[in-house]
Order: sequence, then C-alpha cells, then structure tokens
Amino acid sequence: MPRYKLTIEYDGTPYCGWQKQDNTPTIQGSIAAACQQFCGEYIEVVGAGRTDSGVHATAQVAHIDLPKDFEPFQVMQAINFYLFNAASAEESLRNRIAIIDAERVGDDFSARFSATKRHYLYRIINRRSRLGLEAHRAWHVIEPLDEKAMHAAAQLLVGHHDFTSFRDTQCQAKSPVKTLDQLDISRIGEEICIIASARSFLHHQVRNMAGTLALVGKGKWQLHDVKKALEARDRTQAGPTAPPDGLYLTRVDY
Repeated sequence: MPRYKLTIEYDGTPYCGWQKQDNTPTIQGSIAAACQQFCGEYIEVVGAGRTDSGVHATAQVAHIDLPKDFEPFQVMQAINFYLFNAASAEESLRNRIAIIDAERVGDDFSARFSATKRHYLYRIINRRSRLGLEAHRAWHVIEPLDEKAMHAAAQLLVGHHDFTSFRDTQCQAKSPVKTLDQLDISRIGEEICIIASARSFLHHQVRNMAGTLALVGKGKWQLHDVKKALEARDRTQAGPTAPPDGLYLTRVDY
C-alpha cells in the first residue's frame, strides 16, 4: 500500500483537538472520514503530534496508506474536496482544515516516530482593546508585557531539564525530562511571539511555559521565580496554563 505524507493546516477553534473521538468533531477524525469517502474504505491517519482542543496548525504532518497509487496532487485535491463537502452541513466547520501538500514517501516513514524536531508558535496580542480578527487566534493580554524580560527568563528553560512543573498533571509521557532546543520571545508592535522547538513536548508544556513567562512580562515574577519553579518539579509552583487560542504547530522536521 503506497504511503503518503500530508502537510495540513487548520483552525482548531471548533474542534475537540487532533485525536479522533466518538460523536465529536476532531481534526484526525475529519481527515479520516474524507479519506474514506475518497478511497471507499477506512484509512488510518497518523499525525506527528496531538494538538489540543482549540490549538491551530500551519504545518501539521500526517501519513496515510492508500489501497492504490495516486498522484500526490490527486490525493491532496480529493481529501480537500471531501473535507469541504463533508463540512457543508455544518457551517462552523467549513474551510477549517486544508491539506496543503501531499507527497509519496517510503514505507518506513512515520509522521510521528520519524520526526526529529517539532516547532511551535505561541501568539500574544498585548493591547487594551478587545480582539476582532484575532479572536480565537491569539491570547489577549491587556496588561503591558516586557518581552525582553520574558525572553531572558525563557533562556532559563532552554536545555535538558525535568519539566514536571510545566506539564499537565494528566500527562501520559513516561518521563518529564525533555530537551528544549529553543524558546525565543520577540515583539512586533502589539504582537508578542514565543517560538519553541524540541524533538518532543510534554502535554501543555508550551502553554504552561507561556503562562509562566507572562507573569514575568507583567512584572509579577522575576527570573529567580522561573528558576525556582523549574527546580520545584511541581506543577503548582509554575504559572497558569495559557489558553489554546494562541498556540500553533508550525513545522515538523524529519
């Protein structure tokens, strides 16, 4: 069975995350349903990462095995056609998922296990007035944020650490130890961008780091508070979980 690598973008707002669930809209479930309409049989969709409810992607990666050979462009167009038409009865789900690339890959390629690095963007809109176009696509923080202080604090988290303080209490990962390769914060106008890169992340790790760094940006925490939270290895000692609206899976390296 030929294997195809799919690159996918989606607005996660109306979905209950990536992972397929019964009787609720998910990204994986929607793509699998479109593939089944295309091929006439159930197709397993294996993703590079399981994004949470409300989290977005500009370049999620998945692989599928199809029952016969198709040109990659046909695969992309067919899945997009059925994604759009399957959602036509539910206006809130129309045009929320798109396959932006498809390519043939070897049988040994795994969207999940072949990945060498995952890249995330967390967006904060820092202004007093409410969000219009950016509603559900960024975290709205009205208090002034010092992005330079946030960046300095972020560097304390880069490297090989036990990230227990920054993972969800229900995280199923066998170990809380991860290597964070990059955590950079920058500002352009009223938008603050947090860029995080690592081979893999714990459940809610990026959002928990973003919530903690926002405390530094507001002046409520200092650098030593972040260091203390990391060393505590206790979720209650770190900052709040930032909302899913601002989080995007932007790239997966292989």
